[in-house]
Amino acid sequence: QQSELNSFLWTIKRDPPSYFFGTIHVPYMRVWDFIPENSKKAFQQSHIVYFELDLTDPYTISALTSCQLLPQGENLQDVLPRDIYHRLKRHLEYVKLMMPSWMTPDQRGRGLYADYLFNAIAGNWERKRPVWVMLMVNSLTEVDIKSRGVPVLDLYLAQEAERLRKQTGAVEKVEEQCHPLNGLNFSQV
Repeated sequence: QQSELNSFLWTIKRDPPSYFFGTIHVPYMRVWDFIPENSKKAFQQSHIVYFELDLTDPYTISALTSCQLLPQGENLQDVLPRDIYHRLKRHLEYVKLMMPSWMTPDQRGRGLYADYLFNAIAGNWERKRPVWVMLMVNSLTEVDIKSRGVPVLDLYLAQEAERLRKQTGAVEKVEEQCHPLNGLNFSQV
């Protein structure tokens, strides 16, 4: 029952009330039916919505892309042990080969092509820092590929907020997410 689900919604008692809702970075369709009505109602009634990052801002996306890169002149091959680098390269070749069979008819109907999708996700992988390559590889599964083109929950809510003309903002800057991840050493990654 919707009313019995844990809502991940906290209420800050003030007038008007404020709400804090925990999201997850997965395609919204995977979780939307499990978000209780009280959370959806709080979102609908809100006038101002803040997100972790502003995923509708081109600067945010550009900065996220830039922060993933190794310093100028370095390549992944230079920083990974040779055997891991070759295993990674073979795995990405396998994913690229399998991707056409992983795509849905709906994705093809919307003009998505496997090569385009692979390049959108894994393009420039040899210039990325190991931690970002690890996150990328974790998202290169059949289930994740089938849901490409569906916004993650945060982005879906941000797009809805814009559509409903709500004031939006972000509580973090890209650098606040990038620097801690980029600060991990190789053994931690």
